[in-house]
Amino acid sequence: MKNTFGTSVCVTLFGESHGPAVGAVIDGLAPGIAVDTGFIEHQLTLRRPYGNISTARVEDDRFEILSGVFNGKTTGTPLCIVIPNENKNSRDYSETRTLARPGHADYTSYAKYHGFEDYRGGGHFSGRITAAITAAGAVAIAALQEKGIFIGTHIASCGGVKDRSFGDLEKDIRELNGKLFAVLDEDAGEKMKTAIAAAAEDGDSVGGILETAVAGMPAGIGEPWFDTVESLLSHGLFSVPGIKGVQFGAGFDLADAKGSIFNDPFRMEGDAVVTGTNNNGGINGGISNGMPIVFRCAVKPTPSIYKKQNTVDFIEKKDAEIVLKGRHDPAIIHRARVVVDSITALVLCDLLAQRFGTDWLGGAV
Repeated sequence: MKNTFGTSVCVTLFGESHGPAVGAVIDGLAPGIAVDTGFIEHQLTLRRPYGNISTARVEDDRFEILSGVFNGKTTGTPLCIVIPNENKNSRDYSETRTLARPGHADYTSYAKYHGFEDYRGGGHFSGRITAAITAAGAVAIAALQEKGIFIGTHIASCGGVKDRSFGDLEKDIRELNGKLFAVLDEDAGEKMKTAIAAAAEDGDSVGGILETAVAGMPAGIGEPWFDTVESLLSHGLFSVPGIKGVQFGAGFDLADAKGSIFNDPFRMEGDAVVTGTNNNGGINGGISNGMPIVFRCAVKPTPSIYKKQNTVDFIEKKDAEIVLKGRHDPAIIHRARVVVDSITALVLCDLLAQRFGTDWLGGAV
């Protein structure tokens, strides 16, 4: 029953969707990292639902840091962040308690926790828990930015509409991190919103693809074989609800290409070793090569839809039908983008601490 991730910088998640609160404990953070509560609030705002493209459940996400911070800096002891749940409607789930919602973890959680799980709103499997990831990730993102490492994610496609690709990377990242709907082409963004709203009107949902870039990552980070940059990032990314696929660099797009196309030729740029292309996504042999780390995540359509669906009653052991009630997102991709940034930052902090020492991210070095 493990809910902790990381080796040097470890994150533990706790809470349920309709419980008193959700939260995270970060252990292994260096002392001396500046903790800006205003930045944490900003990051939580990027995850918060809004308008007719999101759930009607809107939480204030008032958070409290219970430990690990003193005079605005990390102390080096476990940092605990708690976010109360204030807008709950648990009765929406009581009638369908024993029905497995298609695409959800109702049956698998019952199989694992033997019926003792908190099923309301998805319990510990709910996307609500990503608020805690976002708050914890804000601390990691700020620490990386102080080291010149910047992370940005845009909605590469949604509802059949495609965004433009990254261009001026640092400029694009800076602009994306200020947007509620993270696209590089505003016209494409409006078309995506229209597609999401249309799905909601039809009682359905849509998915899409997120593309993330990390600028400023030094070469030499990661391990060969089992603790590669790809494997650890994928481990973290697949914990984000709704992510069903991850590719690095050109990934599957060049699976049928020849090596002469996929290979990234090296050259010197002043004293720096760079590559002419970045089809490998900034990683060779599982280790960062100093180029931007680039990857894409496939985000499935939200499983909570308002159409009648076939299912089973896993207690009565019989076939059944289900029509969902409650407040659900017609798409989660625009809210998941900051969660992906947060998970990425936490994984990279862990990798960097293993490479350069636990104090490297703080003010002691």
